[in-house]
Amino acid sequence: MTSKRTADKPPPLAGICTFDEAQRPGLSVDECVCRLKRYHYSLKRLHQVFNDRIPSEPVYELKMAFSLHSHYCAEHVAALRQRIGEMREPPLGLEAVPDEHIEILFDEILAAPTTAELLLGVYDIILPSLRDSLQHHLTETNPLADHPSVRVIRFALLEIGEMIAIGQATLDALVDAAQREATEGWLDLLRHSLANAGTLDGTAEPTQHAIKRQHSANPYRYDGTPRRDERFPDPYNMGVNAEVFLYDEQFPPDAKTLMMFYKRLREIDVPEMMSSIIAETPGKPWGYYRDMTRQLWDEARHAMMGEVGFINLGIDWPAKVMVNHTWSLSLNAQISPLERHAVLYFIEQGLMHKTGKRFEWEVALQSDNLLSGLFQDYDWADEVLHARIGRDWYLPGFDSPKAAVEYGDECWSRVFVDWHQYREEGKTEHRNWWPDLYRAACKSWGIEPNPNVLQFSTSYEEVRPDLKTISASG
Repeated sequence: MTSKRTADKPPPLAGICTFDEAQRPGLSVDECVCRLKRYHYSLKRLHQVFNDRIPSEPVYELKMAFSLHSHYCAEHVAALRQRIGEMREPPLGLEAVPDEHIEILFDEILAAPTTAELLLGVYDIILPSLRDSLQHHLTETNPLADHPSVRVIRFALLEIGEMIAIGQATLDALVDAAQREATEGWLDLLRHSLANAGTLDGTAEPTQHAIKRQHSANPYRYDGTPRRDERFPDPYNMGVNAEVFLYDEQFPPDAKTLMMFYKRLREIDVPEMMSSIIAETPGKPWGYYRDMTRQLWDEARHAMMGEVGFINLGIDWPAKVMVNHTWSLSLNAQISPLERHAVLYFIEQGLMHKTGKRFEWEVALQSDNLLSGLFQDYDWADEVLHARIGRDWYLPGFDSPKAAVEYGDECWSRVFVDWHQYREEGKTEHRNWWPDLYRAACKSWGIEPNPNVLQFSTSYEEVRPDLKTISASG
């Protein structure tokens, strides 16, 4: 038998465009690069905005969204830097400000004093304008000649669209008509700055609006003080030592999953701390900021895994679990960015030992909680990546891995977390909330509480999360 041949042909030009589309003049290399640099600047500044506002933003969902969106921006900045470097661009000139009015635009948003203004500036002004500029690029460039740029832009548009959708839903939830009206004058400043720059891509005829800085009239200062919303009513509470419980062989796996959900949710303080490292460590290659922001986002994911774990059990975690902020609060205030990175590296390396992430995964598998097993599996994989990030960007500054670890331990030992002072100042009673949480879980499981488990009461008064005594660590 012979197969029937058809006159039809496969799509031409690898399916990326038609012959007609491939014949349009399109943007020159110089014009394309000029526009790409403006997108690059915009995404780099957006990364700064999202990252820098993580600690000071009290709304939990926004901390998580800003962590994700900073990660998206860091990835797209990296892709644009690579593409620009392919287009006859040594030196790249990527640190230059493309237009003074765009600089004012981002400075104003970065310095926005309220959450409402920040959200409106980012999700109503900047991101829609960036989306429109990228779509305009696709309509004007030659899809065959400039296909590498087209691919980068399409990927960026996908996640920018996601950011806008999340942002608009957030605005609907948090910003009312009165707040919008109160910010109109400032939003006009943003719009006029954008118009004076000829839009973000610089293709429109620039206007000549008189511009006067408002929020950015005084230089912006990064604020690393962590703030939490009403779902964190006792943020200084250090009354339940999760690690002591977790590594005690007498306690059953199912109860230990609760402590692991708590440990995951408590990781909200890691993005708060890592934000400060990123914000206060200038002059690094972009790969440093991309990798560190990826880790920051992973830690936010881990926090949400803990949240989901409690919700899966029907547990009202804000009422039953007192998630503190003492770790990020103390590290951000007391030691330098390099010292914070040292502490982070020390902890990440410790997680690779037998009492680390593999142990947590094994405990989860021994329990009846399949979700815990899944979450710990991915948590372990993430931490292996984070240890590699530490080796790439922290370890080279030391003569040996041993010296790098010892320095991290020493830095952590100098961080003063005064358990007693917090209580004396009335900030917390260090209430042991574990029995209430455990009873709630037992109700969900349909079992009677184990009296031995119920009686657990070890706090962080004398023992660090790495199980070193406070007195021994200084």
